[in-house]
Amino acid sequence: MLVFENREGSLRFLVHPELRAIVPDNDLAYIESLIIDLCERAMLNPAALFKQLSLLGVGPLVTHESGSNISDYPSLLNLCSRFLQQ
Repeated sequence: MLVFENREGSLRFLVHPELRAIVPDNDLAYIESLIIDLCERAMLNPAALFKQLSLLGVGPLVTHESGSNISDYPSLLNLCSRFLQQ
């Protein structure tokens, strides 16, 4: 999953199109419910949620990269075109 914060402070979530193929079956329900929860929480306090996600390291979820400009991460920029918006 990729999470972007725009200049207005809104969040955008992009999820790998093959989520069900790359997440183990025993974690899939958890991940899917978490994505729903994150989208709902983004409406209430997007800045706090983005800060929390930038430092995430819980269970099967770990933040691998965090930054302020996607162009600084060419490999992530390439992935964005394949991901699906939630």
